[in-house]
Amino acid sequence: MSDLGKIDRQFFDRHVAPNLGADRDDVTVGPRHGVDFGVIDVGGQALVTATDPLSIMPQLGLERAARFALDLILADVAVSGIPPSHLSICFTLPESMTDDEFATVWGTIHEECADLGVAVVTGHTARYTDASHPWVGAATVLGVGDHDEIVRPDGASAGDRLLLTTGPAVESVGLLSTLFGDQLELSEDVVVDAQARLEEVYCVRDALTAAAAGPVTAMHDVTEGGLAGALNEMAAGAGARFAIDGDAVPMRPGVRAVCEFLEIDPWAATSSGSLLLAVEPGGVEDVIAALEDRDTVVAEIGRVEATHSGDGEVIVDGDRLEHPDADPSWRAYAELADRAHDYSNNCNGLHTDR
Repeated sequence: MSDLGKIDRQFFDRHVAPNLGADRDDVTVGPRHGVDFGVIDVGGQALVTATDPLSIMPQLGLERAARFALDLILADVAVSGIPPSHLSICFTLPESMTDDEFATVWGTIHEECADLGVAVVTGHTARYTDASHPWVGAATVLGVGDHDEIVRPDGASAGDRLLLTTGPAVESVGLLSTLFGDQLELSEDVVVDAQARLEEVYCVRDALTAAAAGPVTAMHDVTEGGLAGALNEMAAGAGARFAIDGDAVPMRPGVRAVCEFLEIDPWAATSSGSLLLAVEPGGVEDVIAALEDRDTVVAEIGRVEATHSGDGEVIVDGDRLEHPDADPSWRAYAELADRAHDYSNNCNGLHTDR
């Protein structure tokens, strides 16, 4: 298991998978590594559900931080192709968070939920002594639809085309350049381009748009482990070989330069806002057109091929692409945060000496 970030498959298989409580027939999709949602059958209807931590980073500005946090939570149901409809949310607020600050966060969540047709049905809100930003709670999302409308992450089959929206490392670069831009020894234009990537970290509407345009056979949001992780998890779920054209993968402005400076592999870094899609050949043009109508960057990057390997495999330009052991953005964040902390302490020390 990595020191930071999501648990790996070995940890999941050893500690989680054998211990899932009662065995119920109404659970049609249960916990699986690399699968972000579960499905319950309720009277013949599919209830899609997912749970995620709630992360609010005040440095981004509370409105943007709240919208970013909510999109991350709703995305895990949206990638099923079923629109999220109900939200249960828990806030474990730090003592330092004022009533006005919470009102800004909650007002933003309310407005975004209302626009997406999501109702808040229950929750919990309290301040706690040891709570601190950014991890200030968790939430569970629900969506109701037909079982045959669900896009499963393991649904890709031979002949499908692979599409990618936005591109690798958008979230990592957008966040790190916004939080620690003064530490990036890069031109101002590059830093501004990198910071602009933070406006591309929202994928709920893209996921629903793609599913409606379809037929989409599999969909995965590119989070921890980045594009390399998403490709491997989707290929493993389908037991298929993914053949990828590396040159076809879109790379947004500022991403490559920041990743090179921070010594991050952009393909291994988290990129919330990016979606990996498997689409039947006849639906590729419709999906691309629907996403481009939303001004979303999208490219066809490869195809699904049959394989005899039960775990699947990803081949990029003829070479095997492995699942990353850890997401490098965690290391980069820790190093940049330590430098910022040391600089702040030094400044405070100089101020005190005066």
